[in-house]
Amino acid sequence: MSLAWSTVVRLLTVCSVLVALAAGAAWAHPAQSETMPGEAVFVVSGRGWGHGVGMSQYGAYGMANAGHSHEQILAHYYSGTEIGQAATQQVRVLLAEGKPAVTVSSAKPFSAIDARGELFKLAPGTLVLRPKLKLPIVDKPRPVKAAPPLLIRPGKDAPLSFDGVQYRGSLELAVQGNYLRVVNFVRLDAYLSGVVANEMPHTWPSEALEAQAVAARSYALANLVKGKPFDLYADVRSQVYRGVAGEKPRTSAAVQATAGQVVLYAGSLATTYYFSTSGGRTASAADVFGTHVPYLLSRPDPWDKASPHHMWGPFLYGARTLQSRLGVADRILDAVGVPTPSGRLRSITVQTEAGSSSVQAALLRTSLGLRSTWVTIGVLRLDQPRETIVFGSPLRLTGLARSLPAPMLSSSPDGSRWTGVGLFQRSTSGIASLVVKPERTLRYRIEVEGAASPAILVEVAPRVQLSRGTGALSLLGTVRPRLAGAPVFIERREGSTWRRVARKTVDTTGAFRAEVARQGEYRASIPATGAYAEAVTAALVVAG
Repeated sequence: MSLAWSTVVRLLTVCSVLVALAAGAAWAHPAQSETMPGEAVFVVSGRGWGHGVGMSQYGAYGMANAGHSHEQILAHYYSGTEIGQAATQQVRVLLAEGKPAVTVSSAKPFSAIDARGELFKLAPGTLVLRPKLKLPIVDKPRPVKAAPPLLIRPGKDAPLSFDGVQYRGSLELAVQGNYLRVVNFVRLDAYLSGVVANEMPHTWPSEALEAQAVAARSYALANLVKGKPFDLYADVRSQVYRGVAGEKPRTSAAVQATAGQVVLYAGSLATTYYFSTSGGRTASAADVFGTHVPYLLSRPDPWDKASPHHMWGPFLYGARTLQSRLGVADRILDAVGVPTPSGRLRSITVQTEAGSSSVQAALLRTSLGLRSTWVTIGVLRLDQPRETIVFGSPLRLTGLARSLPAPMLSSSPDGSRWTGVGLFQRSTSGIASLVVKPERTLRYRIEVEGAASPAILVEVAPRVQLSRGTGALSLLGTVRPRLAGAPVFIERREGSTWRRVARKTVDTTGAFRAEVARQGEYRASIPATGAYAEAVTAALVVAG
């Protein structure tokens, strides 16, 4: 052996020993291999239905069942208010606009009066009216053109029908270019009779219905539309109004029993917001609308537990789905709620691969179709190790498991059947970790009741060691686990590549032997199988 070659051999041997010592030290502790963020699943659960401000309707139901009067119900939800009286009045309710034609009918004789004050007597039946407003008049051979707007008045005890729906009061038809606008002129309490049963089930206790009637009356009068030729909308922009079809005897009785009653604060009409279900506590106007209103405070609401929406969920959303729904540019890694004092969310902070951003809770609610903003966002995410693990080495798996109980690590060889490994340790911020020592390639995921994170694949390579045998050109190797019958390839370096020069087989003791033809750098490799990743030893110098 030449002096130069002897020096190379000694240096390589020393380096091999140092590498082996370093590797042995690493195997003694959990590997902190660099990870890539895994795919998250977001588990959304919540409480209540609606904006949460004012009177909870299911809370009113519970209070009425507990023996509270409608005055007590209203006093609880609208802090510092009192019941007062408002004069009975007529309101104008927008039923439709932008209609090229409308159908009006009556079972009895009825009439109309136009802008000139001309009175038209109309026979029972159906009219189809267009913007020219030509009316078939009793005892007139030809239709007569009316001057808009036209007020159609009902006959005795015969409500008018507009497009097949009956309404009390009169109907005004105004011309808007080539279209018609239809407005219902109706007494306030008749309007309320067509509202209350659409906002609260008519079978509920009388005191709850009476509280709803007063709240609806107060809300209508406090929110009359300004600057329009009508006072109220017939939909959720005001309150849902369905005319005679929306009336029920018990809700009409509640309107009559509370005739004229309104909610006052400091002598003025209160805007009496109401909604379905609080989930246990109402929200303040400041929390939801951003404006402090002294009578719309957050109030405890233990009476709404009968609601099927008191608590709801969980609903599961993958990271890509949440990204798409919220219109976020990058994959979402985490989402943390920013709560208001009442428990509902003001916003969520979304962490993506590009950074963080804020999403308003109202957008979260509409984008996901949630019942309220009283939401808990749980997250499950198991991060992917970048490197293959050597058999027998401990590995610390990390990820996120926030706002969900008892996160369990589970494993599976093929993703079909899962076995529990152990409970995660968690920090206060939800960072989860658990040390494992996988004995083969496995899939892992975090599980909680009803949800699981997307799985990651942890590849495990056999521990293969190559050393010099007793002969000058002999090699010995060991494989753990003992993969008896597994092929082992002996490879020699040729320039920048490796060439296979022999194929051996692991014996029952987990060992293999080989004789090489000449000196050089050699290594051993075991190809990947379903259970193990490819394993390749460090280079070994054979000096001959």
